[in-house]
Amino acid sequence: MYPNTNTDLTRRGFLGGTVASALTFYASQSHALAADAGKPDNGWQIGCWTRPWAKYDYRVAMDAVVEAGYKYISFTGAKTKTGRVIATGTSIEEAAKAGDEAKKRGLKISYVYGGGLPLHEGPEDLKKMIDRCAAARGRYVVISRIGSEKQIDHNCKVIAGCCDYATDKNVGLVIKPHGGLNATGKLCRRALEKVAHKNFTLLYDPGNVCYYSEGKIDPIIDAATVAGFISGMCVKDYRHPKNVMITPGTGQIDFPTLMNQLKKGGFTKGPLAVECLNLGSPQKTLEEAKKARRFVEELVGIA
Repeated sequence: MYPNTNTDLTRRGFLGGTVASALTFYASQSHALAADAGKPDNGWQIGCWTRPWAKYDYRVAMDAVVEAGYKYISFTGAKTKTGRVIATGTSIEEAAKAGDEAKKRGLKISYVYGGGLPLHEGPEDLKKMIDRCAAARGRYVVISRIGSEKQIDHNCKVIAGCCDYATDKNVGLVIKPHGGLNATGKLCRRALEKVAHKNFTLLYDPGNVCYYSEGKIDPIIDAATVAGFISGMCVKDYRHPKNVMITPGTGQIDFPTLMNQLKKGGFTKGPLAVECLNLGSPQKTLEEAKKARRFVEELVGIA
C-alpha cells in the first residue's frame, strides 16, 4: 500500500542523542493531562470534530455529535464571524458560552483548534487561545504550524514559554502534522524535542501524514519515529490522490496495525477525535458520524 520509506515529506438530528531520555520523558508524561478529563471508556476518549458541520452554527454540530453517540467534541470550523467555534478573535465570553453549550449536551471538549498562529510575532495569540480554551473548559489547544526554517527556533521558544502558563489553566498544548516543517510525525518531533516540556505533546494525524506526503509515507512507519510523544490521535483516513474528506475505515490507512504501533509506543489511552466524514444530506452525514464512532470503538475494543 505504501513504499517502505521514512523520508521527510512532507447533530438529536441535523435540523431533523537525547533520543532515549526524550522518549522516556514523554512516555511518562504524555497522558497526564487526560487523567482529569472524566472517566472515559477503557481510557479512550472518543469524540468528533465540528468540521463536518462547519457551514452551520456550532450548536448544530454539537447536537449531531450527541445524536451520533459521542461523549467528546473538538472545536474547529463553524458558522461564526471567525469561521471557527473559537479563535483568537473570539471573546472570552463567547468562548465560555460555547463551553456551556457543550456542557448542556453532556459533551466534554477535547481539542480547540488554534491553527497557524503567528508564533514569530510572540506569545500573545497563543496565550489568547489558551485563555479561550480554558474559558470553554477545553483540554488542548492545537498548534498546526511551526513556521519556517528561520523561525523554528524562535517559535519553539515561544511555545516553551507558554507551556507553564497553559498548565496553570489546565490546558495542554499539542502540535499535529499539518504541512511544512510539521508535515509528518517525524518532522513534528523536531519541535517537540526543542520545546522539551511535558505540556507539549503530539496529536497524531495519519490522514495528514498521507496527504502532505502525497501518499508516499505510511503512517505506521512514521508513527514509530514519535513513540512516546503521542497524547491523542486525529482519526482521519486517506484516499489517493489527496483526499481526506472520507469516513474513517473507508480509505487506505490500516488503522488496526497503526493502533498496534501507537500502543507499542506508549499511546494506550487518551483522545481519539474523528475529523472528517463522507458528507451528504444532514441525515447522511449523521449516519456517517455514527459509522465512524462504531469504527473507532471496534478499533480499541470497546464495542
